[in-house]
Amino acid sequence: MNSATPDRPSRFGLSRPVWLLGWVSFFTDMASETVYPLLPLFLTQVLGAGAMSLGVIEGAAEAANSALKILSGWLADRWRSQKKLVLLGYGIASAVRPLIGLATAWPQVLAIRFADRLGKGIRGAPRDAMLADFAPAHARGRVFGFHRAMDHAGAVTGPLLATAFLYFSPGNYRTLFFLTIIPGIIVILFILRVPERGQTGVKPGSDRGQTPTEWNLGRRFYLAMTVILLFSLGNASDAFLLLRMSDLGVTAVWIPLLWSALHVIKVVSSLVGGALSDRFGRRGLIALGWLWYALVYAGFGYFDSEATVIAIFLSYGLYFGLTEGNEKAWVADMAPAHARGTAFGIYNAALGVGTLAASLVFGVIWTRVSPHAAFLTGAALAICASLLLFTLFPPESSA
Repeated sequence: MNSATPDRPSRFGLSRPVWLLGWVSFFTDMASETVYPLLPLFLTQVLGAGAMSLGVIEGAAEAANSALKILSGWLADRWRSQKKLVLLGYGIASAVRPLIGLATAWPQVLAIRFADRLGKGIRGAPRDAMLADFAPAHARGRVFGFHRAMDHAGAVTGPLLATAFLYFSPGNYRTLFFLTIIPGIIVILFILRVPERGQTGVKPGSDRGQTPTEWNLGRRFYLAMTVILLFSLGNASDAFLLLRMSDLGVTAVWIPLLWSALHVIKVVSSLVGGALSDRFGRRGLIALGWLWYALVYAGFGYFDSEATVIAIFLSYGLYFGLTEGNEKAWVADMAPAHARGTAFGIYNAALGVGTLAASLVFGVIWTRVSPHAAFLTGAALAICASLLLFTLFPPESSA
């Protein structure tokens, strides 16, 4: 298929560019999730760092991510090449991620994670704008749900590969981190094959010479972003979930396997959740997902049994299927085609700023009070956000 007809459905009713961007996310998360579930163990067991340093690293990483999201989204609307921003962002992350294998102190990990998330900040909004452009209006939930499912499928594969590697080479984290350069190269090759235009026919930069309107997204959009920001203030890095399980006795070799199992649930729930939102609307499913998140965090805060916490951890995957793709589809619903990059930049920045604050505060509460108090705080914020979502957005205007 040539780029002149990029939107003709191919496999399972999804166009070739959607599949290509799906594979990009698959291999990116294969590499990222080979490293991520082992990072708390690498920091604490190899580098001698603690929970506070983990909070600083993850918080600063998200700060780098957030700092560029709005700018890259706005540039995606104003420039004639979203693809170049996507390529730059994925290229940075693919190049720096393997360097964690060279780290000898936690500040070095901080610098590498900072650069990695910088790449994510550059690529996120332009990529989401491209996906929205490739997605028919009646199937946005399905397209974004599929993309999240491919992302999570990569996150299944990465930890499985890490588990197999560590089974035969226990504790050899550094070599494993070096090997993530391979999927990074594959990612770049896939991006080069993605066309620029989507089905709306709106090209980045097509409104040059006109009065800029990217920021005029309406009161409803900014109100939605405020509620999402409130939820994200309680949405700390998932590294704390892994650290909690490790503290309760789950051994290192099982952590990547559990992380992989979680993403199997994410794959299925993302596909189902995206399709359901196209039929029943976004608001109800997002609010349900936030309430489920509150239950999961409350469970982590209340129970100390290893088996119980593992079961709760696996159920956490349902939250992602109900929210991730549906939130992005909701953003695409509210934003005009010429301003989708800016809209996704604001949305991603809201998530990033919230995660930055949440990770830092979570680390402080964990260290100075208790892990239980940290998780219960996150649960309380999720409940507040879900109640506001129901109150401020009536069902008939949620999709």
